[in-house]
Amino acid sequence: MKPWTAVKPFASGTPSVGRAALLAATAAGLAFANSVGNDFAYDDRLIVAGNEDIRSLRTLPGTFVKPYWPNAHGRELGLWRPVATWVYGLQWALWDGEPAGFHLVNVLLNSLAAALVVLVLGELLPVSAALLAGLVFAVHPVHTEAVANVVGMAELLSATLYLGACLVAVRCRGRMRSGRVLVVTGLFLAATLSKESAVTLPGAILLADAAGRNLHVRHLRAYLVERLPLYAALGVSTGLVFAGRLAVLGSIADPYPPMGAEVLAGGAVPRIWTVLGTWPEVFRLFFLPWELSADYTPPMIPVALGWTARSVCGLILGLGALVIAGWSWKRGPVSPDGLSPATLSLGVLWLVVTLLPASNLLFLSGVLLAERTLYLPSVGFAAGVGWMLAQLRRERPRTGTVVIGVGLALLCCRTIARNPSWKDNATVFATLLREHPESGRAQWVMGDVYMGRGDRERGLAAYRRAIGMVGGSYTLVAEIGRRMLAEGFDQAGEHLLRRAWRDRPEFGLAPSLLAIHYDRHERWELAEETSRAAIGAEPHNTVQMHLLARSLAALGRTREAAAVRRLVIRAGEDRIEQWKWIAELELRRGDTARAISSLDSARIRTGTAAQLAEIDSIRSALSDGLALPAAGSAQDTHGEDAIWRDTNGWRSSYNR
Repeated sequence: MKPWTAVKPFASGTPSVGRAALLAATAAGLAFANSVGNDFAYDDRLIVAGNEDIRSLRTLPGTFVKPYWPNAHGRELGLWRPVATWVYGLQWALWDGEPAGFHLVNVLLNSLAAALVVLVLGELLPVSAALLAGLVFAVHPVHTEAVANVVGMAELLSATLYLGACLVAVRCRGRMRSGRVLVVTGLFLAATLSKESAVTLPGAILLADAAGRNLHVRHLRAYLVERLPLYAALGVSTGLVFAGRLAVLGSIADPYPPMGAEVLAGGAVPRIWTVLGTWPEVFRLFFLPWELSADYTPPMIPVALGWTARSVCGLILGLGALVIAGWSWKRGPVSPDGLSPATLSLGVLWLVVTLLPASNLLFLSGVLLAERTLYLPSVGFAAGVGWMLAQLRRERPRTGTVVIGVGLALLCCRTIARNPSWKDNATVFATLLREHPESGRAQWVMGDVYMGRGDRERGLAAYRRAIGMVGGSYTLVAEIGRRMLAEGFDQAGEHLLRRAWRDRPEFGLAPSLLAIHYDRHERWELAEETSRAAIGAEPHNTVQMHLLARSLAALGRTREAAAVRRLVIRAGEDRIEQWKWIAELELRRGDTARAISSLDSARIRTGTAAQLAEIDSIRSALSDGLALPAAGSAQDTHGEDAIWRDTNGWRSSYNR
């Protein structure tokens, strides 16, 4: 017998564990049932309701090679979650776009996740502790954002698949058979392509094995040989996911710093201080989740350029948790046969491992803190609390029962009260403004509200406060610049957009907005400059190619304009209008033969009799020496309007 298998093997799924899992699932369903009546809100508006690619099963497969964010700047946001996108699309077909169906799926996924928490922990802990952990997980208010907001499904689906893979792995003793390896690997791939944090699964399996098998360093070699097929398969799968991200997004890790914390991109030291400052908030959200927020951008969590009281507190809390983990680990392995203090180390280390991708320590995650990112890490918190409650109830049955009952009731009530705050966009932002006016995002929203009411003075003041709070955030500055242009403050809007462009020339949003603005005002030289910059950042942006061709044609550079039109066609916009514009450009250059050839190309792409008659009429006009419509004329602005609309989702969508 191997030295680390001396403890009693894991308990298999017994009826009592099954009933405990069903109880946790039921509690989760009851706690979040009132979220089913919510509408699309916040990021739902762009990722689901505004995503035309998911509205047809015919176009849905194409989303595999597209970023998660469906706007023109999805690559910049650095997220690729094709499995989650496919599930949105299947739901759209099933529910015909009705939000209630999406919310029902979220509630069911959360219930399934709660049941899996019990089943996984039931392999490692006594059923009593696993049940209490599952109940804490099921009703915890920190999960409200993930469950009550439709796009939280990415978190729920990924966590459910992740926990399913863990369950298969921890139930397997010895060398895993190929069938189970394939099951775990498949679940891992689906989980990772739903949410990036699932890449930590190998670490979670190693942690569960080490905690349950009394695994020590001297056993590591034999253990790795035993688990080699599994870890090799997970390693290859991780490489495939990274390759996919590189192909679709152009990078493996998200290049965006958290909003209002751009300084973190400049070095590791301010990043460490600031990250330490987020830990007190994480502890508070787990232990005292009465105050919740849709936003934690600065100054709610300030950027630290040196030691602060918050970062010192975070360091103390972190070191304290690790000390407890080290102490409890030495108390022996966890076991279904008895309550072991090692459960605390299991919980702490699970939280650390699963939170690491969103922590901003290894790479920038795009947010300093978000409640939804605590969904999977909360399994570790629930395990530790479940053990403590089970221990209390064993030593003091009456007191323990009261504490458990009151604690779960309070958590459940807070969750039920919080769910309606995600009802719709107006409710989300009204709640944010009422509860956290100190949020930079809240001031941003307030500025939009005032502008929408025609109160420009207050709107501008709110924008100034937002920029003062958040600093030179690329997204904030670019979006306010866009709003300034829309409201007629051309000079201010251009200044803000050029500032954003200067600060982050590798991103295409600011020059794209400027190109649209200059095109509309027929400032062709500036339109050419900015559209070229936008294309440099986003080589496949056909809207900007369209604008570049228009500006080149207006400047009399017809040969270049025609070449750009052909690039647009090769990029996938093989439409009749493109060939008509090329024909007009060739005619302006005096090349009638190429103009007629382009019209022939347009003719074979006609889909209706009316289009065919139009092409024949143009050919006739060409033969008679008449002029054609101006190339890329202003009458075709659907592409420009689309990109303009895309940017409206940035307020809520910043790297979520």
